[in-house]
Amino acid sequence: MISSKAIIRLTSLISIISWVAMVFTELSIVFSDKNNLDSGFGNEIPKVALSVFILSLFVFFKYRIEKAESVNFVDLLWKVFVTGLITTIVSLIFRLFLTLLGNTKLSENVLFLEFIYLINLGLIASFLISTFIVWKRLILYQKSKFLLTVWQIFEYALLISLLAAVLPIPGLVEMEKFYMAFLILLGIFLSANMKWVAYLNFKQKWKSILLILLAMFYLGYFVFTVFSLSEDLSRISPQFLSFTSNTFLVSLICFIFIYSLFSLLVILFNLPTSSVFEQKLEEVVNFQRLSQSIQTEQSEERVYEILLESATSTVFADATWIEIFNSNGPSKFYTHKISVNEIQNIKSHINSHKVSGILEPSSDRSRNLNKYLSTLRSSRFRSILAFPIYVKNEQVGTLALLKDVSDGFNKEMSKIIDTFTNQAGISIENFRLLSEALENERYKEELKIAKRVQSSLLPKVLDHGVDYDLIAFSEAADEVGGDYYDTFRINKNKIALIISDVSGKGTSAAFHMSQMKGIFHSFAQLDLPPKEFLVRANTALSRCLDKASFITTSYFVIDSESKRVEFTRAGHCPTLYYDSETKKASYFQNKGLGLGIIRNEEFGNYIQTNCFGYKKNDIIVLYTDGITEAKDEKGEEFGYDRLKEFIEKVRDKDILSIQEDLISELYEFTGSKAIDDDYTTLIIKFT
Repeated sequence: MISSKAIIRLTSLISIISWVAMVFTELSIVFSDKNNLDSGFGNEIPKVALSVFILSLFVFFKYRIEKAESVNFVDLLWKVFVTGLITTIVSLIFRLFLTLLGNTKLSENVLFLEFIYLINLGLIASFLISTFIVWKRLILYQKSKFLLTVWQIFEYALLISLLAAVLPIPGLVEMEKFYMAFLILLGIFLSANMKWVAYLNFKQKWKSILLILLAMFYLGYFVFTVFSLSEDLSRISPQFLSFTSNTFLVSLICFIFIYSLFSLLVILFNLPTSSVFEQKLEEVVNFQRLSQSIQTEQSEERVYEILLESATSTVFADATWIEIFNSNGPSKFYTHKISVNEIQNIKSHINSHKVSGILEPSSDRSRNLNKYLSTLRSSRFRSILAFPIYVKNEQVGTLALLKDVSDGFNKEMSKIIDTFTNQAGISIENFRLLSEALENERYKEELKIAKRVQSSLLPKVLDHGVDYDLIAFSEAADEVGGDYYDTFRINKNKIALIISDVSGKGTSAAFHMSQMKGIFHSFAQLDLPPKEFLVRANTALSRCLDKASFITTSYFVIDSESKRVEFTRAGHCPTLYYDSETKKASYFQNKGLGLGIIRNEEFGNYIQTNCFGYKKNDIIVLYTDGITEAKDEKGEEFGYDRLKEFIEKVRDKDILSIQEDLISELYEFTGSKAIDDDYTTLIIKFT
């Protein structure tokens, strides 16, 4: 089987050869016509070479862009911008050269004008086809079987127009306008698919508007250039390769312009509101339903039903099933739009093909599995996403989601469903343990359950950057604590950090902590500004927290590329920052109010954003109030000054030693390892 790299190299070579062949034959024909000679080439040869050139470009960009690894929407538009910029610059260089020639004989030479025209024809073809492939990825982001069918008809119809351009089919010229109108109508219909716009945040929408406007400018420039050169050539030589007679290129120009215009209008109308927030809020609500099922539901069956409904609605699955294993009998199934017989057929087919990583743990659950499902003739599904459900580290069942199109799931969907199944496992585990606790020592067992929930919510491994180290420590005063810290890698350069302290103690604090985790993982991936993150988190929590509860939070975004840190505080302890240049530590005093205290639009007025650049050996200390409020035998608190002096004293040590020394200092100060409030620290040292 030929690899993608080999196909890219081969098609690039074919495109170069076919373009050279087109230029050589076209110039030979024009020269012979002007001098009443026989060129030896038929007039159809340049058209054939042009069609081969376009087809090779089509395959080249298909494997270069369409088959490439998943990238975000702005990156796709950036590819259009870069391709347009390069082709436009090359075209402008030749136009400048033509302008500098003025009214010289060379500038009026038909062969020279034809050569400039063919260069621009090749450039516009490259730009049009690369943009067409990008538009395809955007249109088919959330595809259905009907949309996929319409797109295939459109794509094949375009390729057929290439064949029709070189075949002497009777009556084809008369049908050309109708065929082009058909292609344009299909393009208008497909241009209505703008679901990808909903996943752009406010900043990404402005970037997209700029990139689309530039793409439209490139398109307008090329159309003007090629048409003006065509008019000049038509007066000099009627035998030239006319651009306007190529149905493929003209239809592509219309389609790209229409989709660019539609995209521009849709993004502009979506600027005031962001519908992606509504979807993320739905994910948070679904996560909240699973979290609340620990307390509110009376059976495991209801938890499975909630998991089934939440997972199906979140990823728009066409069918879903949950299989719960039974060691003493047959498995129990919870299904949505699929029969047990279909499930057994799919399972048997996967097992017979020895496909691993589908119905058991896998590092990449969103990979394309249509090559296996497509061989199952009786199945209507082409994509599958499956996760094991664990309770007490034992797999009790499997959640599987299906779509009737290939590549129906992406990594974002995989992450949120993974969170759902983990939370469902926690809910089921705690439901079982809670039932046992009620039969024996209810209060004592309830605390053990909540502690297990809390420990599962705190990350075992923190994301690290190339130029900084992270370390965290957390110890609860009672069986259950309400402190939370976590990290989330937004992209290769950015990482989000959070530390939170839930009001109250016991199981209710642990449950609110699980809600905070769901909100953090749902919103952090959107790459929101820190203030916007807290505003949205406050909106989501206002629907979940009881009126007497609130959560203090500090949210940080570290950018390794710009070497800057941006952060906000929602009523949390002030952040301690050690500056290696001044060798002094100080506290950031930016204002902020706890999440859930003000539950309306006024909350944003109480949040302040800070931003600073970091240097080697700078230190950031995030902590909860249990650290500064730790008391000695006389009732004196450890306090902010002692913490600041401590960091200045240990500034030259590695991050692990700083943490160990801090905990030792606290225990030595209090004189006991029995603590009154939770101890939690998150320390960052820039290397």
